[in-house]
Amino acid sequence: MPQDTLGTMDDAHNQNVPPARTPAHAPVPVQAPAPAAPAGSGVRPEDIGGKTAISEQAVAKVAAIAARAVDGVYALGTGSGRALGAVRDAVGGSSATQGVHVEVGETEVAVDVTLVAVYGIPLTRIANDVRAAVYSAVESLVGLRVVEVNVDVNDVQIPGAPEPRPDKPRPGSAPS
Repeated sequence: MPQDTLGTMDDAHNQNVPPARTPAHAPVPVQAPAPAAPAGSGVRPEDIGGKTAISEQAVAKVAAIAARAVDGVYALGTGSGRALGAVRDAVGGSSATQGVHVEVGETEVAVDVTLVAVYGIPLTRIANDVRAAVYSAVESLVGLRVVEVNVDVNDVQIPGAPEPRPDKPRPGSAPS
């Protein structure tokens, strides 16, 4: 009796026998894990236990970088704070977060930014742009919900005006 390609006839039991299957050692196609999952784990990141703690310093740096990038921001911090920052920079310290204060909770953050604006650009526009930039950067890069961004425009830098130097006493002030 001829065998057909759909199966064979088993004379002993008079039943249809399925055609030969792929050998057990042949690769079986498997759907790849989602790109966000750790390679080869098969576990979604949100299903992995553990806690992430993000320091105030880290959040403040992200906020400071975002604020400094806004057109019309001359510097962050107050005049005296910038003078201390210049001294700190001279001795090898860091003022990366100068003018930025953050309060970080488990899922939320509040940011205060103190800045010096460039003369000639509307101060409310600078403040609104800083607020938007900080909000966007902190939410996207840090992953915390921003509840508020307070902006304090502390001073205005006039183009061509010299900046006070921390190493020179002001006229009429007593040496320290």
